[in-house]
Amino acid sequence: MRMRCALLAACAGLVLVPGAAFARQMQVVDSRPHAMEVIDGNHAQFSLRFDGPVDHRQSIIQVLDDKGVAVRTMHPLLDSAPDVLFASGPGLPAGSYQLKYVVRSLPDGDITSGSLPFSVKN
Repeated sequence: MRMRCALLAACAGLVLVPGAAFARQMQVVDSRPHAMEVIDGNHAQFSLRFDGPVDHRQSIIQVLDDKGVAVRTMHPLLDSAPDVLFASGPGLPAGSYQLKYVVRSLPDGDITSGSLPFSVKN
C-alpha cells in the first residue's frame, strides 16, 4: 500500500508540473561553420541543426567578435527545416568569432543557448 501511495504521489507531481520531468537542453547535431572552422569572409552563411524542432520566430543567431561583442544579430529564416536555424549576411572581416545561438524548442518552449568558435580569412 505504501508503494502505491508513493507512486500515485509521484504521478500527481508530474501532472501538476507538465513538461518539467521531460525538459532537456536541445543539442546541436551539425553546424555551418563547424566549430574551429576557417571560412572565407566574402559571404557568411550560418546554419545550426538541432536534435528536435525549433521555434524559428523566437530564436536568434549572433556573431560575436574576439572580445565577445555582437557584430551581427540575425533572425533565422522562417521557412528553414523544422530543426534548423539558418541565416546569412554580408561577409565578415578576417578574425576570430563565436557563433552564438539562443533557440526555443517546440513544443515545450525550453530555451537553449551556446556558441561555436570559428575564424574568417580573406
